Amino acid sequence: MHQHYTNLLNKADTILYGRTAYQLMEFWRTVLENPSEQKSMNEFAVAIDKIPKIVFSHTLKNVDWNSAKLANKSLEEEVLELKKQPGNDILVGSRSLIMQLMNLNLIDEFQLCIQPVVAGKGSTLFDNVNERTIFKLIKTKVFNGGSAILYYEPTNEH
Repeated sequence: MHQHYTNLLNKADTILYGRTAYQLMEFWRTVLENPSEQKSMNEFAVAIDKIPKIVFSHTLKNVDWNSAKLANKSLEEEVLELKKQPGNDILVGSRSLIMQLMNLNLIDEFQLCIQPVVAGKGSTLFDNVNERTIFKLIKTKVFNGGSAILYYEPTNEH
């Protein structure tokens, strides 16, 4: 699983985070300083460290991760500007940003990772989405442990 996400990060140009997800991802900086015994975790730490990050926050005044910067535009303006530039994928690493971008119709592809675990509690993934969205399954990837990634494109149907 870590290898899959390492490859995804290495092929993308940027990842967008909200404050909470950004602060959770800072954990990987500790793996860079004190490598794990798992090669895949260490490689993921290098990839997440390297990829440029744009952080959307109303409360953070600065970020100290060298590859991160605070957004100085609205989410919509930032994403529209990024989409105009040539290059690779723009990843979104925060549930709150995914919902906002869904409401702005600015997501081209969803990758949903299904893990064979029922947590029993937690937030729904697509909470506070304005319109019903129908997805078209375009690809699947299944891992040895039973996890699967489902790749979807949103259709124009509602």
